[in-house]
Amino acid sequence: MTTQTRLQALSDFLKARRAAISPASAGLPQGTRRRTPGLRREEVAQLAGVSNTWYTWLEQGRDIKVSPSVLDCIAGALQLTKDERSYLFALALENGSGAAPYPPQAEHSVINSSLQKILHELTTCPTIISDRRCNIVGWNDAAAHVFLDFAKLPPEERNMISLLFVRKEFKRLAVNWQQFVRGYLSIFRAYYGQYVEDRWYDDFIAEMKERHPEFHPLWEESRVSSAPDVVLEFRHAKAGKMLFHLTSLQVHGSTDLRCSIYTPAGDSNTEAKLRQLMEQQV
Repeated sequence: MTTQTRLQALSDFLKARRAAISPASAGLPQGTRRRTPGLRREEVAQLAGVSNTWYTWLEQGRDIKVSPSVLDCIAGALQLTKDERSYLFALALENGSGAAPYPPQAEHSVINSSLQKILHELTTCPTIISDRRCNIVGWNDAAAHVFLDFAKLPPEERNMISLLFVRKEFKRLAVNWQQFVRGYLSIFRAYYGQYVEDRWYDDFIAEMKERHPEFHPLWEESRVSSAPDVVLEFRHAKAGKMLFHLTSLQVHGSTDLRCSIYTPAGDSNTEAKLRQLMEQQV
């Protein structure tokens, strides 16, 4: 990420978070002459205890000096979550993880035997393992039955973010497709802030904006979450209505992997439907 790109990402994020906060939630009067939703710049500056000029420059993406203590005040004023705060600090201070370079395809696509066993044991929980670029490197039979058979795709096409927009199966599957996409984009943005030194993200985002008009407005919402926990309703072509709880877990170790587990909702017949679906297609 170049300095200009990083500062533009910071500007977009600050604007999006400011627009998402109501004056009432910040303890400010609503007023009657607000042209835009959310807080005004001067109100954020007031809440953070900084000058309006300084905050304006920060939000405009100017290359100015910032300190962790001031960023803490900005984070408080914008009511940022822990993940959003980490994203703010990564962009404003350019303090990415300093992680090792992204491994070659042959190296990063191999998952260890422990993860393979976990995938196998989660019989009725569709599970996908992805890397820090959201490339899918592992999945179980349940995931292949509910989503699609990833084995039929070339490895270079197994990117979850891209597939959400490219494959019609995903758009037909998720009742609220935008909610489904937002969850993955929030994870992707968390990685984007963590690996600010990896130029691949900028190239990928630019390509997605160019190829998929639906991507841009969802990306500009600037949602950040390292582990969103949501309930998703699917309408499977063969199994019908299915409800899943999505739990996203980091896999600790030398490789930055994520395990996304779709657990059938306990108050539904989703698990029974999934078992039947898998038995029919054996």
